[in-house]
Amino acid sequence: MANEKVYIHEFIDIIAHNRAKYMHHMTANWSPIAQQERNQLCYGVWGVVGTTRGWPEVVNMWEEDGWEGQAKSFRHEFNHSSLQNPTLAEWWSVAANLRRHGDDRLLVPAPWTRTIEELCRDGVKGETYAHELIKTVPGRSADFIRLLRDIALPAYEKYDWELAGAFETAMVNDSECIIIWAIPTWENWAAFEAAQHKDDALVQWRASVRDIAVDWHRCLLVDSPLSPFRTGRQPLESDRMPLQEIP
Repeated sequence: MANEKVYIHEFIDIIAHNRAKYMHHMTANWSPIAQQERNQLCYGVWGVVGTTRGWPEVVNMWEEDGWEGQAKSFRHEFNHSSLQNPTLAEWWSVAANLRRHGDDRLLVPAPWTRTIEELCRDGVKGETYAHELIKTVPGRSADFIRLLRDIALPAYEKYDWELAGAFETAMVNDSECIIIWAIPTWENWAAFEAAQHKDDALVQWRASVRDIAVDWHRCLLVDSPLSPFRTGRQPLESDRMPLQEIP
């Protein structure tokens, strides 16, 4: 069955040494409420490997039940004079002391991209993850996704990288893609990077999209303790613990 979900993707800037606390606040303290009130699932919460992007930073992804589900989620959050669900005022207050800024986007999955329930069922996980953000020529994001499936998959799989998700960013002139790969070990990542200009299949892949991709940034992620890729399930209320106990 085609994946008809919609995804929220967030880059979050963390204040000082609060990344572990923030990730717990998002998974244990937010996600169970979002599941109950919005039918929103946690797709993943990761810490960004700062050497490969900004730091300290977190990536959150949430799975909504299609565009209609996203509309209901927006109504639930914004149909208040404060533009914020009043029952979550305390949660927002705590979050404000842990983060300073976020850059969000809505993502549409390739029809063959697995949902988070399917990924957990299939046991997809990694010691690290590659997050690729690709800017394309306007109107060409779907072409990039098609070539990804036809050419990139076998090239990446040689290094045991498994495709976790392929997405086009909505509302941006069909000009951006985000790709998530699960990588079994750091050594699998290192072998892949070392082969970028040596492996004919990888060279062919990059050449095949050279006229489509105008910019490309790959960074690395590591699962938060309660991320579904790590645990194989959604975060639960029983996972909660006082933030002051989190190092």
